[in-house]
Amino acid sequence: MITIRSCRRAFVSSWLILVAGAGVAAAQSIDDHWDHWGRHVLRVGQDFNLKDGGMVEEVVVIAGNATIEGVVDHDVIVVLGKAQLAKTARIEGSLVVAGGSAFVEPEAMVHGDLVVVGGVVEAAPGFTPGGQHIVIGTQALGGTFDAFVPWITRGLLWGRPIVPQLRWVWVIVGIVFIMYLAVGLLLGGPVRDSTEKLADKPMTTFVVGLLVLLLAGPVCLLLTVSVIGIAVVPFVICALFVGWIVGKVGVMRWIGGSILPQDPESTGQSLRSFTIGFGALCLVYMVPVVGFVAWTLVGVFGLGAATLAFITAYRQENPVPAPRQPPSVPPPVVPPPVIPPTPSPPISGEPVVGFDLPPPAAADLATFPRAAFRDRLAAFVLDVILVVLAQQILDLTRRDSAIFLLLLAYHIGFWTWKGTTVGGIICQLRLVRTDGSPLRFADALVRGLASIFSLAVLGLGGLWILKDPERQAWHDRIAGTYVVKVPRNWPL
Repeated sequence: MITIRSCRRAFVSSWLILVAGAGVAAAQSIDDHWDHWGRHVLRVGQDFNLKDGGMVEEVVVIAGNATIEGVVDHDVIVVLGKAQLAKTARIEGSLVVAGGSAFVEPEAMVHGDLVVVGGVVEAAPGFTPGGQHIVIGTQALGGTFDAFVPWITRGLLWGRPIVPQLRWVWVIVGIVFIMYLAVGLLLGGPVRDSTEKLADKPMTTFVVGLLVLLLAGPVCLLLTVSVIGIAVVPFVICALFVGWIVGKVGVMRWIGGSILPQDPESTGQSLRSFTIGFGALCLVYMVPVVGFVAWTLVGVFGLGAATLAFITAYRQENPVPAPRQPPSVPPPVVPPPVIPPTPSPPISGEPVVGFDLPPPAAADLATFPRAAFRDRLAAFVLDVILVVLAQQILDLTRRDSAIFLLLLAYHIGFWTWKGTTVGGIICQLRLVRTDGSPLRFADALVRGLASIFSLAVLGLGGLWILKDPERQAWHDRIAGTYVVKVPRNWPL
């Protein structure tokens, strides 16, 4: 049975992985002189060898191998590495190996528990620990960890994704090259567009890629909370992954084209540029620290380039109609003077009174130009910030989930009262029915409830503004409304 003490040892070994980074410098400063004085030993990314006759209190090795020939007063914990016990080894406590295997020679002694997770134990016949003997894992799993540990010690801890000494790393590099090459051949148009966007607007590309990374998590969380949008989350993740791959291929082609100029329309020269860029990045990925920095930047630039290329292609396929100009109010027509006949003397003695012209009709809001997507998005963000601040300052509710109900009530109330919101006033937006009449409460309620559906499906109902000729979202079409842009001095 697994004892509480064994579980505690396994938990401690896992916890040490998280805190190991802070102790790298301190661990490297410990030398063998201190080991013989019975100190605690910590090694991160290094092997440890306790020679025959040496004695320490406790040994912890992370991402390295431990060879014990002397005496350990307490425990030996090895994470992502192998533990080797010589015939002269004596461990008074327990031996815990997580993500590796244990090799025990004849006459070696372990007075406590022997726990191996993710590996195997190779011990001499007749070896029995003093406590529990627990092994979780298979030979194949242990071999996988043994092959993976060198990448952690010489790759991850050094800040580089490619370790040139490991053969299996080059196998993965070859597979990735073939996959990227296939993407470049099958999706040549999107890759070329991504390359052009990166060459024309490098800073904009980086900012857009960073924003997509920052917003991807909150958007998926909102979809999950809405329950209806859970089915859309896998499609969002797949779209981000495809865009990331296409953009990275575009970045590699851009790097290769910068080294050796190419004709963008030539498939052969494009493949040549991609190959050059891929090779250049592989060389950079081998450099410590710089490798992971370059890998991160390539991903951000690639995602931003793919996003900009998609937006440009969408606008070309669905051009925005020219905005309508509001009709000008014609000047009042002054009727020609009428010469009245010679009046007869007034009977009552009162003077003759003329008449006034009717005032000009106000311009119909429905004829104003439709609001652009960016203006509507900016107004919505301002409204969300305003409602969240009001909820926090006034302490309207203690449940964060109720913020959605507050947003719904806020929009319905302002739409009914003023035909816009505070964000709409700042962005010069007004809401009107398609027949030109102002909104009623029933219209605002239907529009508010329909907007929940538009946001629940990954915001597709709101993104429909980019495609619709009248720039209507789904909730606009359901409620029969327009969002128009008005002059700054337009009255409420």
